Amino acid sequence: MIIIIGGAFQGKKQYAERVTGIPGDQMTDGEDCSLEEIYSCQCLYHFHEWVRRKLPDIKDYEQEARKIFEANPELVLIANELGCGVVPANAFDRNFRETEGRLLTCLAGMSSEVHRVVCGIGTVIKG
Repeated sequence: MIIIIGGAFQGKKQYAERVTGIPGDQMTDGEDCSLEEIYSCQCLYHFHEWVRRKLPDIKDYEQEARKIFEANPELVLIANELGCGVVPANAFDRNFRETEGRLLTCLAGMSSEVHRVVCGIGTVIKG
């Protein structure tokens, strides 16, 4: 598994195309794909939006991360970093932010590579 993280609009998807060779039109969008597609797609971008939609079903971060990794260990996962800004006032958004961060932490531990992208420039932070 490869994880690519960074702030919104930092060029993560284009960076993933360059690094992995997967064309953008073959990547799956977490905002509108089926919730099960993460278990079989080659690359999922907008992971944070997938988490937002799946949130009511996620009871155990580690178990969910393990399920994703075991079903699709070659997955390239692209996600916005949500934990670096202002803490949301609304309870749902705080839970969403925490869940995405904890899932990414678990998945990063299992991944062979983790990249962080800022201004279109990627830095390998694991692998």
